Amino acid sequence: MTSLPPDSRGNRCRLRVGYALLPKKQDSFIQDSLLTLARSRGVDLVKVSPSDPLPSQGPFDCLLHKLYGDDWKSQLQDFVRDNPNSLVIDPPEAIERLHNRISMLQVVSEIGIEDGNNSFGIPEQIVIYDKEALFRESTLRNLEFPLIAKPLVADGSAKSHKMVLVFNAVGLNKLKPPIVLQQFINHGGVIFKVYVVGEHVKCVKRKSLPDVTEENLGGSREQDCLSFSQVSNLRREDDCSNVDGKLSGLEETEMPPHSFLVEIAKGYAKMPSYEKVLTDFFVDIAHKMGKHLEGDAGLEKEHIE
Repeated sequence: MTSLPPDSRGNRCRLRVGYALLPKKQDSFIQDSLLTLARSRGVDLVKVSPSDPLPSQGPFDCLLHKLYGDDWKSQLQDFVRDNPNSLVIDPPEAIERLHNRISMLQVVSEIGIEDGNNSFGIPEQIVIYDKEALFRESTLRNLEFPLIAKPLVADGSAKSHKMVLVFNAVGLNKLKPPIVLQQFINHGGVIFKVYVVGEHVKCVKRKSLPDVTEENLGGSREQDCLSFSQVSNLRREDDCSNVDGKLSGLEETEMPPHSFLVEIAKGYAKMPSYEKVLTDFFVDIAHKMGKHLEGDAGLEKEHIE
């Protein structure tokens, strides 16, 4: 299989982008608004079946994916070898460190940002590989309740998103290693999600678990731990009052400075107005390939605010 050649003569052409996503991600991400806008600017998004050989589905100038597994990784490696002029977003080797929550957060410690008004860091954490280690006196010596227990593996599966907020030592009995135990930091019930596509950076506020008070840590509470999944996906109307009965001040929370976010931004899913940002990203890719895109004449160009 060969990729579409860069247009070095200045002729106008189109960018063919294959996308391979899980059904749930595809339903939320590949919207008609994105397809229409992309087509109008010369970008054709083509669904890829991971169960069929890539050579029979191409050619592709760019391959966008969010799939895992050895078979798919092997397909991507073959694609890169056979199509040196094509781009894979993101290459398996580039996302490997994100599949482990310890190596994932090491990136944070490696970022050097000098800003006297803002700071960031990693909460105290440890890795637990076996059940017995949970109850050794030395294991939790640097941690205090409440704790968040997260699966060590972060491979995009539903299981990898299952987390537990642990209020006391009794709650440790319900944990299943290997896990990461992380100090829970009260944060006003709000988290910031930062998305980046190429040079575009966007930050949004999401509702999170409310702060935990000393009263919640006492022996009188009904639960010793609280299971949850993907805090950042909580909707504004979701009520987390089963933690402490309080709702977060989402609207009142001040956004971090944009210049600060640019330095630490990663990811792009669920970005507001993502259609235009992602299309701009694909157009930028085409320009770097030497392609001058021709949009569909029958489609009115949209501007999505």
